[in-house]
Amino acid sequence: MPATYFVLTPSESKRLIARAVVKLAPVRRAMSEGILMVSTGSTNTYIVEEILGERIPQHRYISGVTVPRKDPPEIPGDRRQDLVMVRGHIDATLDRFSALEQMQPGDVFIKGANALNYETGTAGVLIGGHGGGGTIGATWGHVVGRRLDLIIPVGLEKCIAEDIYDIADRLNLPDEYDPDPPRMMPITGDIITEIEALEILAGVTVYHVASGGIAGAEGAVWLLAEGTDEEVAAARAVVDALLGEPPFLGELRC
Repeated sequence: MPATYFVLTPSESKRLIARAVVKLAPVRRAMSEGILMVSTGSTNTYIVEEILGERIPQHRYISGVTVPRKDPPEIPGDRRQDLVMVRGHIDATLDRFSALEQMQPGDVFIKGANALNYETGTAGVLIGGHGGGGTIGATWGHVVGRRLDLIIPVGLEKCIAEDIYDIADRLNLPDEYDPDPPRMMPITGDIITEIEALEILAGVTVYHVASGGIAGAEGAVWLLAEGTDEEVAAARAVVDALLGEPPFLGELRC
């Protein structure tokens, strides 16, 4: 069977996932006929860019982030409005919370994750110990109760070896060194990784075969793609079109 492999940096993976998410039938239907809500996050920043067809200042669409503990970058505090689309048009009067009051079954809520157990199809979202559990803590009941389509774009770099439900229990234990340690909320939905992205965009079957790198490829993933000659060629064209995607917030590290 024809096959090829790719090495994608985290930013290239985010761009790939974003391009696949906007092709999903539930997303396209919600954009034209219902309500689409894109929560803040690094991967979701790329989704917003793909929807708008333009680049945006990436620091403006993030929430909680992981940065080096020593000499972290100074991230500007200005944020842009949540992207909420109602029947194909941006509704600037709505945000992630007020939009939920109007959303119905079949509408789409897009939320990233901090951890992924791919085999079980479970994602985990880190939340603070106080403040209502962040976005997911304040919205999860609405997402489930209103039977919304939850899309979870998350790169394979966030795969963990442990059971996410077990980790959530362990993070709930007292921490004598930190009065407000992070917690984790397990969530399930339509998980879109690089694997699903290439299947959506090119029809190939994808395997995650290795991870890691240096000199800007830290967090990279190695992917093996199999399919027909046409599918493999299509996958190569998809990847070639996003190679060299600048690191997320790279301008802040210059």
